Amino acid sequence: MSALMISLIALVSGVKNRLESEKGATAVEYGLLVALIAAVIIVVVAALGGQINTAFNTVSGQL
Repeated sequence: MSALMISLIALVSGVKNRLESEKGATAVEYGLLVALIAAVIIVVVAALGGQINTAFNTVSGQL
């Protein structure tokens, strides 16, 4: 019975260490995802910036 408890504790400890060790990797993945989204937004704004400016000027002129 004692050997079974030791094995169970070792298994739980190993799973716990495995989950904790991936926190850094998850943070890096989220950081890359945020950077990709920011890059897409910058490209879209740069591509459509003139059209958006014209639309705002038109609306502002009609007010």
